[in-house]
Amino acid sequence: MAMNVGTGGASSDPDVMIDINTTPLIDVMLVLLVMLIITLPIQLHSVNLNMPVGNPPPPLVKPEVVKIDVDGVSRIYWNAEPLADRGELAAKLGEIALREPQPELHIRPDKFAKYDVVANVLANAQRLGLTKVGIVGSEQFVE
Repeated sequence: MAMNVGTGGASSDPDVMIDINTTPLIDVMLVLLVMLIITLPIQLHSVNLNMPVGNPPPPLVKPEVVKIDVDGVSRIYWNAEPLADRGELAAKLGEIALREPQPELHIRPDKFAKYDVVANVLANAQRLGLTKVGIVGSEQFVE
């Protein structure tokens, strides 16, 4: 019985395996992936909310509404009455800013009104501390 140890010459070394054996690494990664999938909780696509039952009570006092209109030639109307100038608008806004509770301010600009006039009305309302401000009739701007 003989055993082949090599060619006997020192010139030829045995071939070295350069590639890494990735099979155990892939097996470990698959096991970890399966464990991760099993341990994750099932994701629900809904949010459970406890909503109140019944109708909300009506407000005790109906809010006062002040309507400010800006027409096509940039004239300002206070509850359908024309205002003389911007100073009168500022005075009326300052008057309603002091009331408790503050009335709602509905601003309705015309499609052809100047932006400067409408922005001035909004800036005056903000400067005087009015918080219940809304722009009404904006559907006219959608083409």
